[in-house]
Amino acid sequence: MHTDFASRADFMKWRSLEESNPGLDSRPLHAILTERKELIAKYVSTETQAIHAQAVAELKGRLLVSNILRAGAKAPAFDLSDHDGKTVSSSDLLAKGKIVLCFIRGRWCPFCVTQMEAMNLVVPQLEQAEATLVAVSPQTVKQSFFMHDQHKLRFPLLSDARNKIARKFGLTYRVPGLQEAVYRRAFVNLPFTNGDESWELPIPATYIIGGNGTVLSASANEDYTERPEPADILRILEQHPA
Repeated sequence: MHTDFASRADFMKWRSLEESNPGLDSRPLHAILTERKELIAKYVSTETQAIHAQAVAELKGRLLVSNILRAGAKAPAFDLSDHDGKTVSSSDLLAKGKIVLCFIRGRWCPFCVTQMEAMNLVVPQLEQAEATLVAVSPQTVKQSFFMHDQHKLRFPLLSDARNKIARKFGLTYRVPGLQEAVYRRAFVNLPFTNGDESWELPIPATYIIGGNGTVLSASANEDYTERPEPADILRILEQHPA
């Protein structure tokens, strides 16, 4: 019982620190993520850290990334509800140009939040490159609305119920039992957040899809603490101007 309370208190203290100044950090994303990991090392118990590390190691051992949809493949079509409950279709987005498609875990994940805030800062450059940014997660429309509003995001958050689209991209996995227990102690209630009992998540991934629907670039990592740099995404878009 003492361990449960300690891990919960550590988690909440860390979260309050890392959310103290949302959306205003213009440093490179890798620098911000490094700082987040340093906060975890300081405020989260070593036992909890070990469980998360084990979960990542198990995913890497399954070679999950080797099975994801790759560059050159045709991207699966989608019609998903955004944070306002409006339907967003890939066909409509592709009619405007390229798509930058980010798969994230949800608003409860500080690394997802950090990535989304960093991507939010480059929305004007993405638009100049004729690309539309959208983020996809298994969380409900209501949770996406809260995330969009809290972090003042300037792009759609799409709800992928039961990870149907993420599964087509080869990204889904079931949260391991020990990690599920940690999340439950820290009030990360995925059945409530996602609206189903599966405890499934996508590994974080970023796809750049050309106007013809072909995947131009695919970046995925079983380690949810690592995300692609927005500047690198912009460089790839510059290499594919059409």
